[in-house]
Amino acid sequence: MSGQLHCAPAGLFALLVISLSLCSGCVSTTVGNTWYENQSVRTTISHTGEPADLTVQVTVHRLGNLDQEFYTVFSTPVSLSQGETLVTIPGELPPGSYKLFVYVLGDNDRKTAVIRDITV
Repeated sequence: MSGQLHCAPAGLFALLVISLSLCSGCVSTTVGNTWYENQSVRTTISHTGEPADLTVQVTVHRLGNLDQEFYTVFSTPVSLSQGETLVTIPGELPPGSYKLFVYVLGDNDRKTAVIRDITV
C-alpha cells in the first residue's frame, strides 16, 4: 500500500512538469518600470518572442482621498524585438497621484497588463 502512496505524488509531479513545459513560451512580453517624465509616460517592455508590432495603451485614473476617477487614455504603436525596449507615450498629467493600467495589445488580444501607481 505504501508503494501506491509514493506513486501518486510522482504522477502529479510528472503532470506538473509536462504542463510547465507546454506553457514555457506562453508569456513572452512583460512590462517593467513605469514612470512620468518630460510630459510622457515611459515604460520598459521586455520581449522574448518573435519581433512584433504591438500597441502600448495606458489608461490613467486620478487618485483622490478615498477614490479613483478615470482621467484619460494614452497609446502608441511599438515594434518589439527580443530584449528590453523603452517606450515613450506622450501625454500631459498635472501634478497628483495616479493609477496607471498599462496594456500591451496586439492581434485583437491583450498580451500582458500591469497596474502601476505614480505621483507627478
